[in-house]
Amino acid sequence: MKKIKVKFVDFWPNFENDNVFLPILQKYYDVEISDTPDYIFGSVLGDSYLDYDCVRIFYTGENLSPDYNLYDYSIDYEYMDYGDRHFRYPNYVMWDEAFSGMMKKHLATEEEIAEKTDFCSFVYSNDKGNPARVQFFDLLSQYKQVNAGGKLRNNIGQPEGVKDKLAFQTRHKFAIAFENSSHPGYTTEKLIEAFAAKTVPIYWGDPWVDRGFNEEAFINCHRYDSFADVVEAVKRVDQDPELYRRMLRTPALKSREYSQKYTYEQLEKFLRNIFDQPLEQAYRRNRELWGKYYYERRLNQREYERIGNKLKKLVPRSVIQRFKKGGR
Repeated sequence: MKKIKVKFVDFWPNFENDNVFLPILQKYYDVEISDTPDYIFGSVLGDSYLDYDCVRIFYTGENLSPDYNLYDYSIDYEYMDYGDRHFRYPNYVMWDEAFSGMMKKHLATEEEIAEKTDFCSFVYSNDKGNPARVQFFDLLSQYKQVNAGGKLRNNIGQPEGVKDKLAFQTRHKFAIAFENSSHPGYTTEKLIEAFAAKTVPIYWGDPWVDRGFNEEAFINCHRYDSFADVVEAVKRVDQDPELYRRMLRTPALKSREYSQKYTYEQLEKFLRNIFDQPLEQAYRRNRELWGKYYYERRLNQREYERIGNKLKKLVPRSVIQRFKKGGR
């Protein structure tokens, strides 16, 4: 069994021990987690990947793209072809419980439908996302009460938000499923959680969401000219019990290639292509001449940023502001 030395950097805590990549690698290779790696997996929470001159593999579930001058491979949400350097593995595929629930949502029974005593849910706590979330919440709330179960716009008497999002969403007919930003291919767990709760999602974010998801099962905001038109579409579904049942009982996915199992199998092939090669042949980024110059410039930029951050801690903010204005 081939031995490989790997490190995970710039991820959230405990990612090294709980991720989809390590079990795949351990299936085919003798994996050593090492501080002198031959391969690193990096993400968006830092730039320490620059310290490792080895094969670099980028992963993110967020709406950010890699710099292919600094990374050899990328695993993200983009719909793109780039030889063997890129693989589309969107965030929602990693949510096992929600994905499993979504795959059974079209089996909703009459009893489950009858238990939907509330109109629509809105479960968000991050106020840093696109303002479209709050704008649509406010607009739809003019029609009927929308229950905000997160910290954002909370109106259910639980300021810290609900503890069980799925249970909360399940009692609602609809769920506002808005991403924190909009980009083709950027689809996260928000849509599949709404499906798993056996609601009709009202979705905004990925304008290409219909490539994988069945539009007869949800309300796609990107099909309408305005949020006012979306509200009218919600009203039509809300006021037509048969139409609501038909949407609820329509499978969420359009084809097998968007299934969790199929995507995981393709990820496995993508990773094996990287690690089966001799190490020196696995590099894809340019490490000579202009590639080397680009890398060194990024290192210098990082150093300037670190010095600047140290100065901010040492020098009073008022002094920095006067300096910026040309004062003394």
